[in-house]
Amino acid sequence: MSESKEKSCGCGGCGCGSAPAAASKSEQRRGFMFKVGAGLLGVGGLLTALPIVSYLIGPATKRFSNIWVNLGATSSFPAGQTRFATFLNPIRQPTDGDSAKTACWVRCIEAGQFQVFAINCAHLGCPVRWFEQSKLFMCPCHGGVYYQDGSRAAGPPPRGLFEYAWKVEGDALLIDAGRLPGLEESV
Repeated sequence: MSESKEKSCGCGGCGCGSAPAAASKSEQRRGFMFKVGAGLLGVGGLLTALPIVSYLIGPATKRFSNIWVNLGATSSFPAGQTRFATFLNPIRQPTDGDSAKTACWVRCIEAGQFQVFAINCAHLGCPVRWFEQSKLFMCPCHGGVYYQDGSRAAGPPPRGLFEYAWKVEGDALLIDAGRLPGLEESV
């Protein structure tokens, strides 16, 4: 009887308590396919998450580059006056057309000393206008008012006008247009 028990027992479930024989080929294939499927899902998940994560983290890791743009000769900005100037945005696309033209206000304090203001109000971005008679910048949208040095005078803006960094090379007035004024400045 023990011989017949041994012959019938490959421990496929006779209840003898011995270890089962090696897994069948179909069970091995099922385990292999599960691992391949889980691996492919993991790779697919990473490939899907990568653009989303880079979109969310990218702006925090990006540093603005210095791209100096020529506004013109310093002689075109007389001392004691504020003048309107435009330049082509260096961060533009071929389809931008006229919207690639960016405006700014250039104030010549004295020969060789300038302030270059972004045209946008610090409140909600409406374009400000310079009024020579009152020596004030005024925003037509919500009544923001700025002094000639760009500091806040009245209205809802939380701060003064944003300024571009500038330098003079030869007779040319250059501004750092590689970054948008305000994005790297605290309120």
